[in-house]
Amino acid sequence: MSEENASWAQRSDDVIIGTYARYPATMVKGEGCILTDAEGKEYLDCLAGIAVCSLGHCHPAVSDAVCAQAKQLVHVSNLYYTQPQTELAELLIENSFADQVFLANSGAEANEAAIKLARICAGHERYGIISLAGSFHGRTLATVAATGQPKFHEGFEPMPEGFSHAPFGNLNVLEAMITDQTCAIMCEPLQGEGGVRPLDVEYLKGLQDLCKKHDLLLIFDEIQTGIGRTGTFFAYEQLGVVPDIMTVAKALGNGLPIGAMLTRKEIAASLVPGTHGSTFGGNPVAAAAAVATLKIILEDGFLEDVREKADYLQKGLDDLAGRFPLLASGARGMGLLQGLVLTEKGVEQGGAIVKTLFDKGVLINFAGNAVLRFLPPLIISRDEIDRLLAALAEVLGECKV
Repeated sequence: MSEENASWAQRSDDVIIGTYARYPATMVKGEGCILTDAEGKEYLDCLAGIAVCSLGHCHPAVSDAVCAQAKQLVHVSNLYYTQPQTELAELLIENSFADQVFLANSGAEANEAAIKLARICAGHERYGIISLAGSFHGRTLATVAATGQPKFHEGFEPMPEGFSHAPFGNLNVLEAMITDQTCAIMCEPLQGEGGVRPLDVEYLKGLQDLCKKHDLLLIFDEIQTGIGRTGTFFAYEQLGVVPDIMTVAKALGNGLPIGAMLTRKEIAASLVPGTHGSTFGGNPVAAAAAVATLKIILEDGFLEDVREKADYLQKGLDDLAGRFPLLASGARGMGLLQGLVLTEKGVEQGGAIVKTLFDKGVLINFAGNAVLRFLPPLIISRDEIDRLLAALAEVLGECKV
């Protein structure tokens, strides 16, 4: 680690609780798909703050919206109406199945709202929520309990009651888990943290049928897949399955903390004043950033371009799998949420591959102990995709097989 980066790292480690295993760089500037650290080294960011900065870093339209709003009104709480949050809710509703929106500060908070809504809508006798093995829904106690990865539960037991996890992709087992206490099924259309695992369309339709049969609510967690990441505004649009409740966050504010829960009016009616709330939810500055972000993503041709670049990236990853078959078996994902699936030999070196790419100035991560995950800004150019693929080819060529 360089002297400047090391100095900042030491200062940070002295005062910030060590909940993160950080890479040895202190980022000080971002523009488009490029990050710059304290020593002036540049990185091609193909992680986008973990699917957050979909318009790249410091997009001029978003920065201008933030600055203008910060000079006009920063916060008043939800005791009063504000224009930016109303405009944001209108945009989300105009471009989704939903009638009403609850605004929060993060994905975990959006999922907390969805969990509370599902329970209060069903009544006190029905509180159980079934999610899937391999899922990730957040870091609060309730969303950790909903997360189908035991490693996130360790040390925090006992988990809150009412959460169970069905095997990935097995409808028969899931239906057998439904009881008189079940109120909802919760899933990601594509598991991001779980290893970039898309759920089969027929399986998702089966979930919808089960919800209708047993009078359950279907919750889609689109925190990572929503806001253009998969090539449509929301992933559900490609699947022919419309949820009852949906959560979004990450890319919503292009870097400012904001989340949202969307649903139909008859379901939303169960939440009345006093049942749920947020001091900062729908904060004017964060909402203004989100409005600016959505207007750009919804422009004609933007998502078509995302789909074209996604195909280009996926073909490039598949080509690399063909060149290095002992390390990788192929690409999977949706849109610009792609994973290069590693073989057993590849998995053994997954973390090292990510670290070597970091050293070469390219940022990705290793997800689900199974794939190299790529979440570039949606504005990434084909030249930048070529740079990513070339660097990855170089690193794979250096691996032991």
